[in-house]
Order: sequence, then C-alpha cells, then structure tokens
Amino acid sequence: QVQLVESGGGLVQAGGSLRLSCAVSGRTFTRSIMGWFRQTPGKERAFVATISWTGDHTYYANSVKGRFTISRDNAKNTVYLQMNSLAPEDTAVYYCAARLGSGWEPYAAEYEYPYWGQGTQVTVSS
Repeated sequence: QVQLVESGGGLVQAGGSLRLSCAVSGRTFTRSIMGWFRQTPGKERAFVATISWTGDHTYYANSVKGRFTISRDNAKNTVYLQMNSLAPEDTAVYYCAARLGSGWEPYAAEYEYPYWGQGTQVTVSS
C-alpha cells in the first residue's frame, strides 16, 4: 500500500505563491512517478504536473507551465508543487497521486495513477 498526505494549501492573494507538499509512505517511493492534479466543484480532476522517479523528467499542463514547478526529495519521501503567480482560476482542491514503476512517460490521465491523497484546498482571491 501507498499512503499520500498533502499539506500546504491555504488562502493567498492573486500574484502570490504557495508550496504544496505530499508526504508518501508505504511502498517504494523512489520507484514511483508522482503527479499533481486539481479539481473544482462540478468538474473532473485536471492534470497539473508529473515528475519521474529520478526527478530528471517533468511535464506540465499548459495552464501552469512557467508558473508551477514540481520537484521531489526521495530522501524525505516527499514531492512538492511550487506555485507562483497564482490566479483566481488556480483555486481548486489539489491532489497528489502516485504510480509505481520507474519507466518514464508523461502520465497525465487520472486513471493512470492508482494511489491518491485526500487533497488540500488552495484558494486564490482576486
């Protein structure tokens, strides 16, 4: 089993920054591809970013490219999402997700990640 716990969400003004963290426990974290998704009420979860188990490869949704940065610290079993230049449309519940395996592909579909955290709310005020 893999357990994921997100933290770092909150309320921020437009133009501000937040850093989300996702602590992972259970099975081998270092051999996992990690992803971040977000969801607003009435909509499906949308892909945000993903990172390879080495951290060498990343892939972003066009809507966040250049503003958000995904990273990981395998020694701490933690993945991060640094969010800069936040806008009201970034308001959502943000979810961390894991996919076991070391082969890299830019997995961007919800069904490709079997393990999920409980989510953390990010609210950006205008």
